[in-house]
This record gives sequence, C-alpha cells and structure tokens, in this order.
Amino acid sequence: MNDCIFCKIAKGEIPSATLYEDEEFRVILDQGPATKGHALILPKAHYQNLYELPDELAGRAMILAKKIITEMKDVLDCDGYNVVQNNGSAAGQTVFHFHMHLIPRKEGDKAGISWTPGTLTPEDKEEILSKFSLK
Repeated sequence: MNDCIFCKIAKGEIPSATLYEDEEFRVILDQGPATKGHALILPKAHYQNLYELPDELAGRAMILAKKIITEMKDVLDCDGYNVVQNNGSAAGQTVFHFHMHLIPRKEGDKAGISWTPGTLTPEDKEEILSKFSLK
C-alpha cells in the first residue's frame, strides 16, 4: 500500500531504530513506547491484520518475537514481556498493517495491559461451543 506508514518503515523508506531485519520482517523500537525498549515486529509485505496474514508468516512472526524478547530481556534486565497484537479498531488497532508489540515489563512499572475478568455463563459457553466449528 502506497500510503501505509508501516510499509514504508518496514521497507526502509522511512528511517527507524531497527533492532533486526531479514527478508520478511523489520523489528523497530516504537516511537511512542509503553515502556523502555518497546519494539514492533513489522512484516515487509502489507497485511491489514492477523486475519489476512498467511499461516506460515504468522508462525515465523511468533518465532521472531521469541528470539527478540529472549535477547532484549537480558539487554534491558526486565522482569517479563507482553506480546500484544491488536486486530481492528475495537481491539485497539490504530495502524492497519499487521504488527506485534513487544513490551518489556518491570515489577511495578504501571504500564497496564489488563482487563476486569468477567464470568463465563452457561448460556455463553453453550452458544459459543455450539457455533464453533474448528475442532
């Protein structure tokens, strides 16, 4: 896509703080980080979200996420990591080019990725299980 900022960054048309690059991905430090070291995995090809991403590329993105956070955990001496991927504006996606957030966490950092747990009702459970076809 000609106007996609993440396409331009992933292809090197816009400068970025690149941590890693290969034929399929560029990993950059986020310009608006939730915490120090917050990075983004960007595929070089344009896919709007996870629904459009080919299965093989989705798998490679997760393997790459593991490699990056394993090294960055030592680089940053952090206590943990959030791996976040949003699909659609209702889920918080603001740039419609598939990307994964790698967010380093330290105890007490207040970076807050949470929700208030609800309850799985018997009605909801039955409705979902009766309609779900992937078994």
